[in-house]
Amino acid sequence: MNVGKTVFAQLMSFFPDYEFNKCVTKYNGNYKVRSFTCREHFHVMSFAQLTYRESLRDIEACLKALSSKLYHSGIKQAVSKSTLAEANENRDWRIYADFAQVLIKDARKLYKTDNDFLLDIDNMAYALDSTTIDLCLSLFPWAKFRKKKAAVKAHVLLDLRGSIPTIIEITDGSVHDVNILDHITIEPGAIYIMDRGYLDLDRLHSIHCKGAFFITRAKGNTAVKRVYSRPVDKTTGLRCDQSVRFTVYKSKKEYPELIRRIKSLDPDTGNTYVFLTNNFELDALLITQLYKGRWKIELFFKWIKQHLRIKNFYGTSYNAVCCQIWISVCAYLLVAIVKKRLNLEHSLYNLLQIFSLTLFEKMPINELFTKSDYNLTSPNDNKQLNLFDL
Repeated sequence: MNVGKTVFAQLMSFFPDYEFNKCVTKYNGNYKVRSFTCREHFHVMSFAQLTYRESLRDIEACLKALSSKLYHSGIKQAVSKSTLAEANENRDWRIYADFAQVLIKDARKLYKTDNDFLLDIDNMAYALDSTTIDLCLSLFPWAKFRKKKAAVKAHVLLDLRGSIPTIIEITDGSVHDVNILDHITIEPGAIYIMDRGYLDLDRLHSIHCKGAFFITRAKGNTAVKRVYSRPVDKTTGLRCDQSVRFTVYKSKKEYPELIRRIKSLDPDTGNTYVFLTNNFELDALLITQLYKGRWKIELFFKWIKQHLRIKNFYGTSYNAVCCQIWISVCAYLLVAIVKKRLNLEHSLYNLLQIFSLTLFEKMPINELFTKSDYNLTSPNDNKQLNLFDL
């Protein structure tokens, strides 16, 4: 007897069908597909993500064991590993990449005012960086990285006001980080914070010409000539605040404008850092604090590597890897949206842990957290990242 919806079905009820169907139609995802549609593919892969399945055989066995509960959860029937493997190989990964962008827009709206970004600026602030996901070269020969090593890179532009990614690009490991600047739509007035791996003067000048700002670190061999110095309060750790011009011919050609150079001493580590920016209006100390806020993206990378299934892959082709990564991102975003829409106080980590055990229980999600006394505390909880404990 059917009594209510399963937790999994309730989660998928937040799934924007119209937008997903647009993505499927755009890439002919269901062309010549008889039974296992893109929607079912997404559901099965989301099930694998939320329940931490290790392999295709693991997914197949679990779905068979739960076959009596699948229909009312949006999965018509148990799926064989060969059918799922074929879908991972052949379904265009761009369907799920485009759908992730839809969910990102929804999540950003929900988390826009819920953040710990305490710096007093009106500009949007973004952190740009990449993380490397190591792969086996013999199994993933297409993922070029080093002579004896394979990898893919996830390039992420993170909104520092809500810790929600605004852009994610997946490439093989050989693609240099700075190339991703060519694929970002620059937002006038926004501040883009990057490490010195993105110090490409031609591309930075392009950001400047588009009316946006950048903050990055100077390399040790960056040759500049001081044009003007501003007074600084050295008790705050600042050492200098200068307007400088590049002296090397190629550098002057790529960035002919004046650029701001700020040197700061970190009191915690004793290290001295040199920052370059085209923003001459903000206080020098605020510039250093903005760069320090870039650490949020490092926490984001550590969080997703801990809690998303993006280390063990169900297929070895480029399409299969991209499908799994993008569906993992979509599942994470769906849970983040559910957290806000239902006003759940638990952290995303706790939500994922509870959902992994209760996906096929038939009770409202709110009751799942209000009437249950789940004790997830363990001796190692103090080591868990708290970036998303909002």
